[in-house]
Amino acid sequence: MKKLSARRRHPLAALVVLIFALAVTGGLYAVLAPSGEAKAEDSAQSLAIEEGKKLYDVGCSSCHGAGGQGGTGGPSLVGVGAASVDFQVGTGRMPMAQPGPQAVVKPTVYDQAEIDQLAAYIASLGPGPAVPEAEAYDPAGGDPARGGELFRTNCSQCHNYTGQGGALTHGKFAPNLADVNPRHIYEAMLTGPQNMPSFPDGVLPEDAKRDIIAWLDATNTSESPNPGGLSLGGYGPVGEGFFAWTIGIGLLIAVAVWIAARSAKAKKS
Repeated sequence: MKKLSARRRHPLAALVVLIFALAVTGGLYAVLAPSGEAKAEDSAQSLAIEEGKKLYDVGCSSCHGAGGQGGTGGPSLVGVGAASVDFQVGTGRMPMAQPGPQAVVKPTVYDQAEIDQLAAYIASLGPGPAVPEAEAYDPAGGDPARGGELFRTNCSQCHNYTGQGGALTHGKFAPNLADVNPRHIYEAMLTGPQNMPSFPDGVLPEDAKRDIIAWLDATNTSESPNPGGLSLGGYGPVGEGFFAWTIGIGLLIAVAVWIAARSAKAKKS
């Protein structure tokens, strides 16, 4: 029996295998590797977090701690999310000018770009509510009639029937909602700042929040139609009834006394 001789490989076989391996590797990299756009987004986010950390160290760390863990002057910010930062800093409530029972609205210290950087840094400390998309709080997409019902059920106890605000305990208060940025109203419902309870999407869905914003936009802004008359602060039937009894009945009594006095004087003469 003849012994089979070993088959010799073609000189280009190794080169073909190498080219095939490189092609497969390149294809996998193209599929699995992040795109240039994704890399740019990651780089921009990292830069925003870095810049936000610098702003935080200067303006916030004295109260909230070096790493956002909280301190004697302020609560922990871990897990509050970017939406909370956008609301508190975007309305001027933070940084607080001085300690008090409640942070009040005032001119903002940071511009929107710096607020976004602060929000990016705080969001990096732990998961929390994100800043909503514009369509989530666009009044044009809401139902004002349904929003009024939801507002009276969930919000009027503190903000009164027309969103004019009201007093709470220990020097605190529910603020007036007139001409408030719709995004900030949405973020307040989402995060529950200070004394306000939070209404996450599981409790009050996105469309319900948008309906409430649509109702406030229709009834409680400087451009809302005004039927005229004395609004009495919009405090509802109790306040209006009290006004009617005290002022109205008082005027009737005064008129009755005046008529009686005139009649007695006429009889004497």
